[in-house]
Amino acid sequence: MKVISERVGGTRVIPASDGDHAEIAATVTGGGESVFIKAAVSELGVRSLRYELLVSRSIDKPYAPAVEWDFEADGWLVVSFEHVDGARADLSPDSPDLDLLDKVLKDLIETRVPGDLPLFSPAARLGFDHPAMQGDTLVHTDLNPANLIVTPTGVRVVDWAMAAKAAPWVELALLVPWLIGSGHPPEQAEGWLARHPAWDATAPGILDDFASSNAAKWSLKARQSTAPWMHDLAAWTGRWSAYRSGESVSSSAGGK
Repeated sequence: MKVISERVGGTRVIPASDGDHAEIAATVTGGGESVFIKAAVSELGVRSLRYELLVSRSIDKPYAPAVEWDFEADGWLVVSFEHVDGARADLSPDSPDLDLLDKVLKDLIETRVPGDLPLFSPAARLGFDHPAMQGDTLVHTDLNPANLIVTPTGVRVVDWAMAAKAAPWVELALLVPWLIGSGHPPEQAEGWLARHPAWDATAPGILDDFASSNAAKWSLKARQSTAPWMHDLAAWTGRWSAYRSGESVSSSAGGK
């Protein structure tokens, strides 16, 4: 912490309320400025943070926070990111944040993976695969409201620790459960995403397969865990899969 204090000029620390990819994640303020610090010491934590550092340095987009600096000491990897001040996005129906997110999505799903950046494949990231999931688009894969920060200049997308290289429609499909969890019926969630050509260009059978595979994955994870967020995702992905297969779904299923 001493090295961080010397770099920032102070040690006022506010721990992050979300995220689990690093042992330390906090806003550190000093000398009139704030930075967001992530630090890891475990093998898994360091590997994940090193991956996030690699991805973040390769993205030259206004919606992605910049890397300020990084260093390693005593087995710790410490990374300082641009501090993003704002509220998490509200993805509920009729929220003005949806229009802000749409602007980012249009740019994001047209962003190709830069150079030879060694990103996760769809199978490695999601645990299931389909030939149509392959592509060369930079896919964040976790656009949940906590990773979408609304600022005066628009939505910023944080936490790139699980970015992958895939077809552009995969990003949209992974957003469906979060829209459902925010109050959109499955049909409405799909209708909102249909404004993007990448969604309409994807064959219904491919989306059926994705929804079914994703629901099966989260159902299994929920049975093995008591974490509330896993059970939420199991419910939301289940609602979408049931909708696509034509099953009757209660409007209250998976609601919060």
